[in-house]
Amino acid sequence: MVTLAGVEPNMIANNLTPFEPTHPGEILREEIECRGITQTKLAKELGVKVSLLNELINGKRDFTIEYALMLEAALGIDSDFWINLQTDYSKTKAKQDSSFMARLANIRRAAAVL
Repeated sequence: MVTLAGVEPNMIANNLTPFEPTHPGEILREEIECRGITQTKLAKELGVKVSLLNELINGKRDFTIEYALMLEAALGIDSDFWINLQTDYSKTKAKQDSSFMARLANIRRAAAVL
């Protein structure tokens, strides 16, 4: 967490939680558009169906280690980048789920008694 004298931590941009997290597929879409690569061409290079790649790009499928490694091989972008984006996205989505957060609170209360 970034801190500055006299500034509330929740008012510093680096400490803000996005209202809607960015799925790594959005970054991949921008990357292939910037490079002028079609989804069809990238899917062929990766050896996957275009529909699968489209699901990744549209946030309907999570980036796995395997997909991240394939993207690293095809685009030269480190697989850790894709995995870290997916982890941050998944964690933020979980924290936005009120029923899951209530469940965590119950677990914490129970664990405090132990």
